Amino acid sequence: MFGFSIQKLIFTVAIILIVWYGFKVIGRLDKKRKAQIKVGRRRKKPPSPAEDPATENMVACAVCGTFVSSRGTKSCGREGCPYPG
Repeated sequence: MFGFSIQKLIFTVAIILIVWYGFKVIGRLDKKRKAQIKVGRRRKKPPSPAEDPATENMVACAVCGTFVSSRGTKSCGREGCPYPG
């Protein structure tokens, strides 16, 4: 019942080889997937604040202290406001 036979040995070696090569294939696929993710991250740089239209730099008005956009600023309406408009 528990004796060694050539068929049992061949079957055991075949199972070990299948599992071994299966892990190697999975490892290669995982490396390839991680490399593609890394390349994708390199290509997609986050936009700089100057290029990103969704964000603007704000500066404080010297007269009233409220924050206004650094581009296209308009006067706050108070006397001595440094911004035109």
